[in-house]
Amino acid sequence: MRYLHFGSDWVQGAMRIARPWSLELAYTREMMAGLLLRPPSAWPRTALLVGLGAGSLAKFIYRYLPDCRITVVEINPQVEFIARQFFKLPDDAQRLDVLIGCGADYMLSGGKAFDCILVDGFDPEARTGPLDTLPFYQACRARLSDKGLLGVNLLGRDKTFPASVERLRQAFDQRVAVFPSCDSGNTIAFATGGEAVDVTLEEMRERATLLKKASRLDLLPTISRLQLSNPLPDGRLRI
Repeated sequence: MRYLHFGSDWVQGAMRIARPWSLELAYTREMMAGLLLRPPSAWPRTALLVGLGAGSLAKFIYRYLPDCRITVVEINPQVEFIARQFFKLPDDAQRLDVLIGCGADYMLSGGKAFDCILVDGFDPEARTGPLDTLPFYQACRARLSDKGLLGVNLLGRDKTFPASVERLRQAFDQRVAVFPSCDSGNTIAFATGGEAVDVTLEEMRERATLLKKASRLDLLPTISRLQLSNPLPDGRLRI
């Protein structure tokens, strides 16, 4: 295993050297659970990642969602260098565009819409700064396509967690699903402001089974934890 640290004990990314395309950290696997919430045939076609880290999410999407074009916004140019040098980030400007800059500034500046926006940006002390504010989440909503989903990595054990969820709910008119916390304490929340998510647990399991066969990503335990921790009327997840 190879780990990325920003000068502190916080793990910012990881890669199993023998399987560089795999998602080794539990929270990165759960950030891909949006694939269970939309029909997989043509979703997503465009993805925006705020925060590069070791490039795990970018690499997974690049490898297993070949029709998806990826934009990454990373504030630290050294992180891009390290991801390419030590974590096998692909060099393919046609499908993977890495922009150096502030994710909040990029989002607030307006521009094209994305099917999938994944926010995973922390400083060396695990602080999110402007990436966990109401204006930022409102800007994320404005940058989503009609079928767009926002996925956010939150620190479920942090005292600021309830306020973060409330900001998300306010920005998305309560259309937010908070998944159960991972063992690491990371909690992934999904939100949409466009076409509703209305998916049965059985549909999610079918999609998870196909995803596991195609990519080795096993989200079946995530569905079980979601079912145990949330009342899902009629066995359906609605956002």
